[in-house]
Amino acid sequence: MRTHAARPSAPTPPRFFFASGPFARVPRPAIPDSAALALAAVLAAAVLSGCQPAGSQPRGGMPPPEVSVITIAPQTLPQSFEYTGQTAGSREVEVRARVTGILQKRGYAEGGRVAQGQSLYTIDPAPFDVALAGAEAGAAGADAAVVSAEARLAQARRNGARLKPLFEARAASQKDFDDAVSSEQIADADLKAARARAGEARAKVNEARLNLKYTRVDSPVSGIIGRSQRPEGTLVSGPDVLLATVSQTDPVYVYFGVSDNEHLRLQRDVAEKRLVLPKDGRFDVAVTLADGSTYARTGRLSFSDVRLSGVTGTAESRAELPNPNGVLRPGQFVRVTLRGAMRPGAITVPQRAVLDGPRGKFVYLVNAESRVEPRPVEVGEWAGGAWIVNSGLREGDRVVIDGLMKIGPGAPVRVAAPGADKGAAPGGAAGALPVDAGKAPEPDAAGAAAKSAEKAADKKGG
Repeated sequence: MRTHAARPSAPTPPRFFFASGPFARVPRPAIPDSAALALAAVLAAAVLSGCQPAGSQPRGGMPPPEVSVITIAPQTLPQSFEYTGQTAGSREVEVRARVTGILQKRGYAEGGRVAQGQSLYTIDPAPFDVALAGAEAGAAGADAAVVSAEARLAQARRNGARLKPLFEARAASQKDFDDAVSSEQIADADLKAARARAGEARAKVNEARLNLKYTRVDSPVSGIIGRSQRPEGTLVSGPDVLLATVSQTDPVYVYFGVSDNEHLRLQRDVAEKRLVLPKDGRFDVAVTLADGSTYARTGRLSFSDVRLSGVTGTAESRAELPNPNGVLRPGQFVRVTLRGAMRPGAITVPQRAVLDGPRGKFVYLVNAESRVEPRPVEVGEWAGGAWIVNSGLREGDRVVIDGLMKIGPGAPVRVAAPGADKGAAPGGAAGALPVDAGKAPEPDAAGAAAKSAEKAADKKGG
């Protein structure tokens, strides 16, 4: 009898669940019981951890997160304003000829400096020399006519003086006496006419001399002259033709525009006593050149227009600066900084401490219970790397400036010792940094991360 070894039992085939419908033939393996239990335990732990109240201390005895704060202390800060401006000469003078003639010579280098009274152009003087000689000859004839008229008048007066006693003695007729009187009157009138013609002749002489002088076209001011608009040999028809332009550059003007929105905001700040402007608006003016260097001399604001431009929506203002060395040239684009205003009682916080929420900007404060609470704020200008807070904070508030990614509303925190964070702004409230109304702070990576964390916390709480 043949014995057979017992065959090992075949492994139990896996169980399959079949779905109904068009996928009825697609098998899906069942999850083992041990794996299901492990998954359920993980989900239960997650649910229990998610049900903990917000701001509660983590389990396991973890200490509260450490944050750095500044204590709000209002200070008086200097306020400055920056605008884009363009330089111009304090006097822009057009050079034009006063007489008609041919340009003979140009007496300057285009684009160079010229002095007041320097000869710029010479017009052919020959025709004017001839005209002057003719006028002088006419004046001489007129003077001779005056002398002749004076002699005739003197003769007529002598005749009248001889006839008068004879007429009174009835030794001369009435006609002879009347003729003598008339001759004297006619001679007197002729003398007056001759003197008038002599005056006219002298006026023509003066005109001829002036025209001859005008053949030399001189610079009316000292400054920088542009290119010549007419070459030598050109016929110019008097003042109708522009020859060149001279710009007086000492002092130099800088023109810039202030927008209507900014003007209204400044007026509101002044009315609410958040801003104090210098007396009579006499700002100190500094200029930054295109290469980033600062012009060595400062000036004053000399003019502010009350009208707004219909094209740009700005009011034109003008600053005046000394320019003895000619560093500033007409047409340069510069940055204009106005100094002299002050912000009394200003509250500032570092830019990284101000976050954006659904309802606007806010900061985190640490209350008396060492817990975090959000506080909405209204911000205004920038002060270096800090915001000026117009409303929402008061003296003594403790604002979180570092550690924002580790906290949320109501979370307990531990305030770091003063000086532990070297990146915190000194002086609590940004340490009297100058306010720059036209310059934005540098982007803050920590602040951006804190904003993202806050939005995530809001979604989780919702």
